[in-house]
Amino acid sequence: MTLLMGAVAYDPKTVTIWAGFRAWLRARGLPFDFLLYSHYERQVEDLLAGRLHAAWNSPLAWVRADRMARAAGRQVRALVMRDTDQDLTSVVVTRRDSPVATLADLKERTVAVGAVDSPQATLLPLETLRRAGLRRGEDFRVRRFDSGTGLHGDHVGGEREAVRALLAGEADAACLLDANHLLFGREGTLPPGSTRVLAQTEPYDHCNMTVADDAPADLAERFGELLLSMSHADPGARPLLELEGLTAWRPGRTTGYALLEAAVGGTGFYDPAGRVTAAEYAP
Repeated sequence: MTLLMGAVAYDPKTVTIWAGFRAWLRARGLPFDFLLYSHYERQVEDLLAGRLHAAWNSPLAWVRADRMARAAGRQVRALVMRDTDQDLTSVVVTRRDSPVATLADLKERTVAVGAVDSPQATLLPLETLRRAGLRRGEDFRVRRFDSGTGLHGDHVGGEREAVRALLAGEADAACLLDANHLLFGREGTLPPGSTRVLAQTEPYDHCNMTVADDAPADLAERFGELLLSMSHADPGARPLLELEGLTAWRPGRTTGYALLEAAVGGTGFYDPAGRVTAAEYAP
């Protein structure tokens, strides 16, 4: 039997990445192959339908897979995750010269966010605003930039457009991944000193390798062991790790998804059984 994994092709390099991993894993005796998807919803559905054994899932895809599994009396688990997927934060920023000094000052103002399905640039920051007592549509307006819908924010297009709207005066605040706030400064999208951070989310985790309970146990365990054994010091493994944006694989954990679970529940993005119920979402 071959262990079959799904991955979403958010970028052309996805083919290069997983073809490289396939060769590396097969050279170590693991029968492994992968399928590419255009969006996460189909990938999650195929995982729970038994057409995949594992799925390289976004955090939002993990939430859906877990809900679907629980509703069916089944289980999924986070096998491994990248070191760079742990303890991330998102920020709500405003212009340096803005009169907005606190989140409370966003009342009657406009907040720019990423795509409707972006955890880091939409769901998580808006949950932080909700916990601060701000009601979307009542206390503040949302301007959304739906770039790459279905990719769960695995790109920076929506975030980049959100900060551009902020700089153009079309929004009073913008939401984005903290790391992208720094990236946009380095690349020139955000001129030095042009923004201030109003709020930062609680730390959260991003992607994980989700394994279904009907996956062949011996192959799944070997898959996890091999990924965890990859060393950045190994010249054969280093290019693959760098392409996938990590220095080391870590054992999977699910404790970093509590804030996203709350955001999904508060917005009704998925229902308790994992059905897509978000308005204006068409992957």
